[in-house]
Amino acid sequence: MTREEKIRAIEEVMELDEGILKEDSVLCDFEEWDSMTKLALVAESQKIFDKNLTGTVVKECKTVADLLNL
Repeated sequence: MTREEKIRAIEEVMELDEGILKEDSVLCDFEEWDSMTKLALVAESQKIFDKNLTGTVVKECKTVADLLNL
């Protein structure tokens, strides 16, 4: 999956329109970045990032780039 495809997948998890997120987007600037979204991202992590992530790892991410660099 390319970085752009991963960003789109994150947008889908966050229920955002396509093209909203950029690599330098600060996650906490979005009201959609809540505990349910983080949980959903953990659940989808194998599909999106090709690895299993924990809630702690996801919670530590501040930007979209942080997520992409996991």
